[in-house]
Amino acid sequence: MSSAHSAVPTAGSAPSPSSTAAPTSSPSSAAAPATAAPTVAELLEFVRRTARDEALIASLPLDPEGRTWIRLDGPGGSEAWLIGWPPGTGTGWHDHADSIGAFTTAAGALEEHSLAVRLPTDGWKTLELTDGVDRSRELATGQGRAFGQNHVHEVLNASEDAHAISVHAYYPPLPRIRRFSRTGAVLRLEQTESPEDWQ
Repeated sequence: MSSAHSAVPTAGSAPSPSSTAAPTSSPSSAAAPATAAPTVAELLEFVRRTARDEALIASLPLDPEGRTWIRLDGPGGSEAWLIGWPPGTGTGWHDHADSIGAFTTAAGALEEHSLAVRLPTDGWKTLELTDGVDRSRELATGQGRAFGQNHVHEVLNASEDAHAISVHAYYPPLPRIRRFSRTGAVLRLEQTESPEDWQ
């Protein structure tokens, strides 16, 4: 997940699938079939469907100072989040390591700025980007997008007076997030976060 400045985590996840699994101690018990990994199309369908759940969207507490979130159960063992964005807040530049993902705006509008480039996985602190790698899009309510591994972007609510709400899903669950700063064409690796930093 794109973690937040001054964010307020809130409880909201259902019991884990293992808490309702069939017992395996009996020799006659059949093993549960393995769940196939979700595709980017399935993640996008999940976030779009979830964004239409008006009761869920209304349940997210909104904070005027920082982003808020609720963890959700995503399809096929994916990691999913409902996120509230106060006016003027954003993620900063980051990636999602080897996870694929999707997100949809459920209320308000978000902007995404991304880089059409695959960054080296390790061994660098500063890179100079070439011309033509920048992409930008606005995602109004109901609009979303999916992305593959190593997607580098920043997401922000550019509104001066309205909250935005979005739904995000990632598979496999995020192993790490790399955070970057950018000055012109220069991208600098600032830090690497692991799940305990945002859960």
